[in-house]
Amino acid sequence: MSHRQPLLKKRLGQHHLRDGALCRPVIEYLRPAGHRVVEIGPGGGVLTAALVTAGARVTAFEVDLDWVFELRRRRVQAATVDPQAGFDVLAMDAQCFDWSRLRAPTLVTGNLPFNVATRLIESVLPHSSQVPRAAFMVQKEVADRLVAKPEDSAYGSLSVLVAAQACAQFLGVIRPGSFHPPPKVAAAFVGLELHPPPVPAEDWRAFAGLVRLAFSLRRKTLRNSLASGLGKARSGALLAAMGWGDRCRAQELAVANFVELFQAYRDLGSA
Repeated sequence: MSHRQPLLKKRLGQHHLRDGALCRPVIEYLRPAGHRVVEIGPGGGVLTAALVTAGARVTAFEVDLDWVFELRRRRVQAATVDPQAGFDVLAMDAQCFDWSRLRAPTLVTGNLPFNVATRLIESVLPHSSQVPRAAFMVQKEVADRLVAKPEDSAYGSLSVLVAAQACAQFLGVIRPGSFHPPPKVAAAFVGLELHPPPVPAEDWRAFAGLVRLAFSLRRKTLRNSLASGLGKARSGALLAAMGWGDRCRAQELAVANFVELFQAYRDLGSA
């Protein structure tokens, strides 16, 4: 009697890769041989198998219990053929995991559900001490934002906050037909080499808040966007302190400019 795989659940945003060859950009970027790797959402195990074949020691976080049991069944089968080919599968929602618990160095990867991809990436980025490199599959629109540079159409607060914590690299597009079932949009692989942010950890939340405020009115000038949260007087004083004109826009500013802006913001606050 043939074994039946678990059904995919639309509510969990499950779209499983069909072919392990599609994972080559991730394997080449991560260079996982001999490394511990945490995989978020292994699903059907296509990327898991590619990582194990490449010599990684994989711990997979899977929220769907049906697929947890399926992957554990496959692990037992693999171990009967090759005792060194095992991997761990934990019933775990990666959104609830404390990434500071990881042993250094650990690589992180995964085919992320589109609806929580940004949140998951933002939760990993502060932990460069534990995670030197990460690579994720996300909706292509999100990938474009992750790697965007100043004045790119996709450049926004996410681009700045990612660039402040990692060097992001576009690794390739995956067409909808490469998944089962096919999603409505294309996906893409993005590689991230993590590094400490340019502001102290205790200032990160305030820095991120200022960056998001700067992009809050995308069609407006930086002065108007900042005024929506700081008031016109303080916004004007801040731009005057920076020596930037009234026509300056957030989309023109690199991470270093936002760090300078944040320092001026703190100085004005303490004046």
